[in-house]
Amino acid sequence: MSSRQKEKEQRRRERLAKEEAARRAQARRKRLMIAGAGGAAAVAAAVVIAVASGGDDGGGSGGGASADAAIPARSEQDLAAAARAAGCEVKQHRDEGSSHTEEAVRYGTNPPTSGAHAPSAAADGIYAAGNPPELGQSVHALEHGRVNIQYRPGTPARRVAQLETLYNEEVKGQSGYHTLLFENQTDMQAAVAATAWTQSLTCRTLNDRTWDALRAFREDFVDKGPEFVP
Repeated sequence: MSSRQKEKEQRRRERLAKEEAARRAQARRKRLMIAGAGGAAAVAAAVVIAVASGGDDGGGSGGGASADAAIPARSEQDLAAAARAAGCEVKQHRDEGSSHTEEAVRYGTNPPTSGAHAPSAAADGIYAAGNPPELGQSVHALEHGRVNIQYRPGTPARRVAQLETLYNEEVKGQSGYHTLLFENQTDMQAAVAATAWTQSLTCRTLNDRTWDALRAFREDFVDKGPEFVP
């Protein structure tokens, strides 16, 4: 390797190290925010449980948080077949670039699958409704091989709980592996979508067949970004 190539590789490694340090700092801040909000959330949850009569906002018969959050076992492994069964669409998009910017970016797809983005990447995890990661940071996460799963505002709480169940399923032996789950705030048309770098799965409705499509998409495209960051 020439000295120029070595210098270029060293700069790349230093940039990735800085990005990873920023991501870890953001993750720490998020954990502190969650811890601080925990007491209030527990009180709110108790109030909701106390006033609920067993019904759920998805029209089911209700019956406890764990039952409401359950999702069907997997029956389809293939992404294309699972997407067809769920009424979802899988697309590969052109690469819109990967430069860093602090400015707002108009992306060619909604939700975005590539393009200029914030210098730091959003941390893996489940984000509270109404508090998604900054858009440019979520795109940067895609560059690092992450999968973003997003749902529309107004999604019933039971469905959000089920999405969290899906999030926590193991991929590559780890729960929630290299995935972000959050509420979309860019007026996307899909009820739920999953994105990876230049790839998307968009579903008009969230039904019991959607879970296999989301599972297959995550398995097919996680860690497939142009920059792998553990």
